[in-house]
Amino acid sequence: MHIPDLLLWGFAATLILTVLLSVSRPLGFTRMDLPFMLGTFFTSDRNHAPWLGFAAHLTMGWLFALIYGAALESSGLPTWWFGAAIGLVHGAFVLTVGLEILNYIHPRMARPYQGPTPTRQLEPPGFLALNYGKGTPLVTLLGHMVYGCILGAFYF
Repeated sequence: MHIPDLLLWGFAATLILTVLLSVSRPLGFTRMDLPFMLGTFFTSDRNHAPWLGFAAHLTMGWLFALIYGAALESSGLPTWWFGAAIGLVHGAFVLTVGLEILNYIHPRMARPYQGPTPTRQLEPPGFLALNYGKGTPLVTLLGHMVYGCILGAFYF
């Protein structure tokens, strides 16, 4: 496994994924703010949450790059299209399992069958994160496919 490549391109791919998700909010595709959502997992300070969330997302991007690298290497298909396919599976996992799990362990996210409380004010994502907008599944899948495409294209 080529760790320096994975660290470099995992960083770049995570930045591009974060930009795609962030740009999709003002364009009206989604209301999901992933850095804020991740940051409020660690702090109740809404001013510091986006920075903490961005750091958490970047760290997670590097860890997932290692998994992508292992998959690309073990398959013998270090190509952009196989990376995009891994990204599609990754994005589908995030939408169907990851956000559902986050909903039950996040200390500041309301439960799906209860309303918000003074300490749990974040809206739960719902099925396929549709509570954050109808475009959220599409943007999430495309972002993760681009992430995988970058790793597959530049992993040697």
